[in-house]
Amino acid sequence: MGFAQNKQLLYGVSEVPQSLLLNPGGIVPYEKHFGIPFLSHLHINGGSSGVTVYDIFQTSNTSDINTRITNAIFSMNNTDFFTVSQQLEIISFGWRNKSDYYFSGGIYQEFDMITYFPKDLAILSWEGNRDYIDYEFDLGELNASGDLLTVYHFGANKKITDKLTVGARFKIYSSIFNFRSTGNKGIFVTRESNGGENIYDHLLEGADVQVQTSGIASLIDNDNVNEAGDAVSHVLGRSLLGGNLGVGIDIGATYEINKYLTASASILDLGAVFHTNDVENYRARGSYNLTGINLIFPPLEDGEPSLPYYQNLEDEVKEQVPIDTLYNKYTVLRPLKMNAALTYHFGEGYGKNECDCLNRETTNFGNQGLGVQFYSIFRPKRPQFAGTLFYYRRFTEFLSGKITYTVDSFASDNIGLMAVGDFGKFNLYLGVDNLLRYGNLAKANHVSLQLGFNIKFK
Repeated sequence: MGFAQNKQLLYGVSEVPQSLLLNPGGIVPYEKHFGIPFLSHLHINGGSSGVTVYDIFQTSNTSDINTRITNAIFSMNNTDFFTVSQQLEIISFGWRNKSDYYFSGGIYQEFDMITYFPKDLAILSWEGNRDYIDYEFDLGELNASGDLLTVYHFGANKKITDKLTVGARFKIYSSIFNFRSTGNKGIFVTRESNGGENIYDHLLEGADVQVQTSGIASLIDNDNVNEAGDAVSHVLGRSLLGGNLGVGIDIGATYEINKYLTASASILDLGAVFHTNDVENYRARGSYNLTGINLIFPPLEDGEPSLPYYQNLEDEVKEQVPIDTLYNKYTVLRPLKMNAALTYHFGEGYGKNECDCLNRETTNFGNQGLGVQFYSIFRPKRPQFAGTLFYYRRFTEFLSGKITYTVDSFASDNIGLMAVGDFGKFNLYLGVDNLLRYGNLAKANHVSLQLGFNIKFK
């Protein structure tokens, strides 16, 4: 996500300058580069770990859409999630100085959103509570977060020995908007009361539900934003270091174990964003007991709440558990990411005069490589992991490719393909995931695309 932000196709492909964003300690086989503005790197991906579009909207003679929705709800777990991420590089550049340091920097915009599937609340909304007497619906399953920000970064890379290359990157985050709702608590349960037959107590116990936001309130305030142009100016101002700021670092290294084996690893986005401006939070806390309604709340009818039952519940909750608006500052840790890979090189070797694509002053790697890669990202509920097997090959001096097989939270058969071309000083690359699903994308749990254009000087 691969899943959100996992770029297993790009990781370790040293011909592409953007691979330094995945490992600042990667091997750099060129002397300088410039990214074509807004075109040097575009990455979009989205997916669901528990259900596909096809599962719900397929054409079927054996089941209707309501049955398919019911089946999907009960087949998913509260650890399943939906995610969307996107990254657009605005400026990218790099150069090598006389001391053989390779400096690189730039600006990119990033959006990342994840929401976990609240299974209990989905059952309550879809089925009602008629068949769930004494069942405790967990409000803690509400868990979602999202960020839109601009990242300013600058890093340094150096081969400090014949075998070891290290690098680090400093980042400044400028948040455009953020929302998060995590760590929620409480249960909703229906029990038979002692008041007589068909009398029920609807209990909300220990509710503590919070939504934190920054950068959103002013955008929906009509007094501050009267026209679309005002909203654009707000967003641009925040992206140009006018938003809530944060700092972070990336670190990485590559170690050439011998002429056949190379190991690499990186830690990305070790940092935080401090939300102090345009902050508006909403918090509902308390308990209540709604007693005396003879009928159990029924399920949804044709996708709409059956009134007055749900209206009664909503009004009672608002009265007993009011929603407070708060303006407390808060800090959000960036989703920490880790990569590690081991590559075995073989095949025909290229001399330095033919191709310096793997910095072969001290090694004689072949034009092919087999390897494994590990990826993890820290998420609100728990870390998510992905494992990749890959095969890399340089076909000619100007054309190379990489194919990957990835097992992750979305699927166990994700096959991806990347092609890289160097035509003179012009560098381009294109990578796609889930090739087995491109015949019918509706059946894919996850789709991903990355591409870019650069100018390189060897």
